[in-house]
Amino acid sequence: MIKRMFDKNAPQNVHGWERAASLAGGLVMMGKGLRRGGLIGIAELAMGGMALARGISGRCEAKRMLAEMESKPALPSQRYSHMPMDSEVHSSDFTDDSVQMPDSTPMGNESRTTPRV
Repeated sequence: MIKRMFDKNAPQNVHGWERAASLAGGLVMMGKGLRRGGLIGIAELAMGGMALARGISGRCEAKRMLAEMESKPALPSQRYSHMPMDSEVHSSDFTDDSVQMPDSTPMGNESRTTPRV
């Protein structure tokens, strides 16, 4: 993670005001951590150092990982999990008109269920 943050070939994903805020916030948090001392001061110093490194390098690993998660499409198995299997639809159990599918709620752009032929 640290290696990638300071890798000159890795793309920058922190720009403009976000980068300036990281620099300023990191300096403030480091100053507060040094003044406070103790365990909480060490934690503030560490978080301030991470924010300062983010502002200096212009790279944020957490932001990159979140962007990757958002860009991944849903798995086909998750996308179509609500649909009955082909063997269920064409089963001899459903040849009688009085028998209904377990869930015949219209999905998506369907306005009504279509009659079976």
